[in-house]
Amino acid sequence: MRSEQEMMDLIRGVAQKDDRIRAVYMNGSRTNPNAPKDLFQDYDIVYVVTETASFLRDENWINRFGKLLMIQEPDKNDRLIGIDMDFDRSYGYLMLFTDGNRIDLHIETKESMIDGYVSDKLTVPLLDKDSCLPGIPAPSDIDYHVKKPTEPLYISCCSDFWWCLQNVAKGIWRDELPYAKLMYEKTTRASLDEMVSWWIGTKNEFQVSTGKMGKNFKKYLPELYWQMYKETYSDSDFENMWNSIFVACELYRSLAKDVAEYFLFTYPTDDDANMTEYLKHVRGLPADAKQIY
Repeated sequence: MRSEQEMMDLIRGVAQKDDRIRAVYMNGSRTNPNAPKDLFQDYDIVYVVTETASFLRDENWINRFGKLLMIQEPDKNDRLIGIDMDFDRSYGYLMLFTDGNRIDLHIETKESMIDGYVSDKLTVPLLDKDSCLPGIPAPSDIDYHVKKPTEPLYISCCSDFWWCLQNVAKGIWRDELPYAKLMYEKTTRASLDEMVSWWIGTKNEFQVSTGKMGKNFKKYLPELYWQMYKETYSDSDFENMWNSIFVACELYRSLAKDVAEYFLFTYPTDDDANMTEYLKHVRGLPADAKQIY
């Protein structure tokens, strides 16, 4: 596997030798001073180019980066399904190489760069032939820190968590596994993860990021809560799924009450109590039941 130094030399070298490429910058985890380094980190690279058409006409130019295991061109895919894409402004290549390295490479015109360059605080300039890149401060992940919830947002999160669980229960009783699992993962977990992030924020003065899709939860949750969080995942067995639901309820309740206390919000105790009893009732409902109550 090529080293970081080899990859960075390659990325800069390709740009140096190509007059169409006028500047290079990088964003993503490799520019985040708080992100741990590992062998799966990709290189999020942007080439600022004079035009995109010649690159798109001859895509063999990307072979300079190495032997490809697979490439995805999301802009091309979006256009194929009918989304209006402006290839004249920018275009992207997601490349996985046979040595395990990955480059997410975007080419964009100067006009496109000006619109977005300063908006991502995790940006580092790598090359600027024409001094066209605006001045920016040192990279910071502040934009990715957990944001404090407003009281309406907190109330909405609690309401979504408890309300949507009745759909999960319904799906289990009907023996509709795909519906029940997806409803649980897309609604219940979304609300749970939001509350987990807020709770972590309260314990760290909202100066940390929980990472994409909660990947840093393990880092910030105490062992007891992390063990509970892991138990909110289950297999396709409905009894195991019921167990995970009630663990999720217990964890959510604990975290949400702490968040409410921190912000002086009001936790919806009645919704919690009523829905918990409802879930217990539906769990014991016979498969041939003609009435819920």
